[in-house]
Amino acid sequence: MARRRPGTLFPLEIEILECGIALQSSDGDFYGFALAKALAGRNGEGLTAHGTLYKALARMTDAGLLDASWEDAALAEAAGRPRRRLYTVSGEGIRAHQAATAGTPAASPSGLAAFA
Repeated sequence: MARRRPGTLFPLEIEILECGIALQSSDGDFYGFALAKALAGRNGEGLTAHGTLYKALARMTDAGLLDASWEDAALAEAAGRPRRRLYTVSGEGIRAHQAATAGTPAASPSGLAAFA
């Protein structure tokens, strides 16, 4: 596994934040499989391994970069599928994305401290 420099994001995490911001701007939130499809569409490669994606989502939620909640069970039941875990990029996640894309890890928000 790659070692993380303190206060930085892995490229996958930056992509998750970018796609998440785009998805939530149109839908209000996003779920893992929709995110995986958006990531695959951006880079022209196949879907990111679900284990890799969901571990990154959990890590980023724990760090406060994403907010997560479970979809209403009645909605999932009416659609005939399992409940989805819904995500939104938090304010901390937006600041982390801005810091990462600006290349200023020293200005990284506190949410990245969990990655140190």
